[in-house]
Amino acid sequence: MTMNRGRDSPELREQRLRALHADAFDDLLRFTERRVPASEAPDVVSTVFLTAWRRLDDVPTEPGAARAWLFAVARNTMANQSRSWLRRRALDVRLADHWSEAGPDEAGATADRVDLARAFRSLSAADREVLALVAFDGLTADQAAQVLNCRRSTFAMRLTRARQRLRTALGDSAVTSSLKDHI
Repeated sequence: MTMNRGRDSPELREQRLRALHADAFDDLLRFTERRVPASEAPDVVSTVFLTAWRRLDDVPTEPGAARAWLFAVARNTMANQSRSWLRRRALDVRLADHWSEAGPDEAGATADRVDLARAFRSLSAADREVLALVAFDGLTADQAAQVLNCRRSTFAMRLTRARQRLRTALGDSAVTSSLKDHI
């Protein structure tokens, strides 16, 4: 297996990636469509080629070996997505448990929890994760940033935006005013 260690010009590197793409795209798409929902397959394949571009020096130069490398990356990408999906699903279950145990079961409190649960579920998985790390897991911004492998300032910006999107999703519901200090 021959490796190219960055000796090519940017133009040759781009041509090499384009050739890999032309040679393997259709097969990779079919490969992923058999394993993930068809709507997710193009994203997986895009991630494969992004990885190939970033690691072009690691992609074998022999066509058969390069295709095998791309398929391995696709398999790993799908496995990572599956683990992410399972983590998000586990978070949703924990949140449902938390809300079912929270406070007295008064009509108003129940309606507030329903509004909050609906608004929370309407957020992206990334927003839910950022909010949950702070609100449910009790992590500090520094700790949550470490969990997400980002800088504290990046996490703080994500948290601010996620809180704003939650407030927007809640709209004028009664829960908005009672949670203003917490979100």
